[in-house]
Amino acid sequence: MTLANARRMVAGLAFAVLVAYGFAAGLTGSPVLVSDAVAQTDGRVPGQALGNVSDAEMWRQVRQGVAGTVSIPDKKAGVLVQSEGDNWRAWRNGPIAVVGAIAFWVMFFVVFGFYQLRGKVKVSHGYSGRKMLRFGGIERFSHWLVAGSFIILAITGVNMLYGKHVLIPVLGKEGFAVLAQYGKYIHNYVAFAFMAGLVMIFVLWVKDNFWDRYDFNWIIKGGGLIIPGQHPAAGKFNFGQKTVFWMVIIGGLILSVTGVNLLFPFQWVDLQMMQWMQAAHATLSQVLCALMVAHIYIGTIGMENAIHAMTDGYVDENWAKEHHSAWAEKALVDEAAAAREVPAGGAGQPAE
Repeated sequence: MTLANARRMVAGLAFAVLVAYGFAAGLTGSPVLVSDAVAQTDGRVPGQALGNVSDAEMWRQVRQGVAGTVSIPDKKAGVLVQSEGDNWRAWRNGPIAVVGAIAFWVMFFVVFGFYQLRGKVKVSHGYSGRKMLRFGGIERFSHWLVAGSFIILAITGVNMLYGKHVLIPVLGKEGFAVLAQYGKYIHNYVAFAFMAGLVMIFVLWVKDNFWDRYDFNWIIKGGGLIIPGQHPAAGKFNFGQKTVFWMVIIGGLILSVTGVNLLFPFQWVDLQMMQWMQAAHATLSQVLCALMVAHIYIGTIGMENAIHAMTDGYVDENWAKEHHSAWAEKALVDEAAAAREVPAGGAGQPAE
């Protein structure tokens, strides 16, 4: 046997041993560690890596929200981990819930303390016995549509944020679940009444809610609320009322836009934007709730005769002259002019 033949025989035997070992491993499922230079199988390479990306890098990308590929219609399923949800949850359960509650109760006790110190703002010159029409029927309806729907939305919204902490110990989980479910239905549908009311009050009152020459002096004198008997001039709405009006209109618009996107999810925005819309919706609603504490106080127990403007629509003439003197003067002039145009025998009757 020549040397070349011997080499061929040894190589053939080695190849046969390798083939037999590989075949046996395939039958038993045991790993075959031939060398570190084994070709890739199913994308695996030595060192427990996927392609040229290590496991750590792959999961880092997943954690950062990198989208994969899915064959189902809902492509959002390609995102295994939506990490922005952590930020949304922290904001919702932190500043919105905690700071919002603190702000509401701080406003409540500030108003309560102010009432204890100042008391009710009375009509300085007493009632005149003469009434002036301040708001007509459609104005009062629009106001109460916004006010009533806002209160319902506030209660049902607060329940979604705080109800589980307060009501579950009282009602139990099943009782709270039923209440929360129907509260959410009410919240969804009453929202449209709120939006309709916003449009109505904007159309009716926007012309009277632009800032005018009376507002700076009203601010300087604290709106006549600080010093008894001091009443700065104002038009139909004073600076405080104008501020409330624009906060309700602008805030209500933002609440409406964000609320509609939450009612119809993923129609116009993605998941991350929806999360921040929910955060903005909850934050702004907390701000308006705190603002309404002061507004309701002034319109009810805080100022004498003020509530009648939104119940029967009439206020006492002295009240009007003290709190809205510019408006009252113009209204009295217009009333006198209208009276002169009407014949003494009444409307449609010839004068004698």
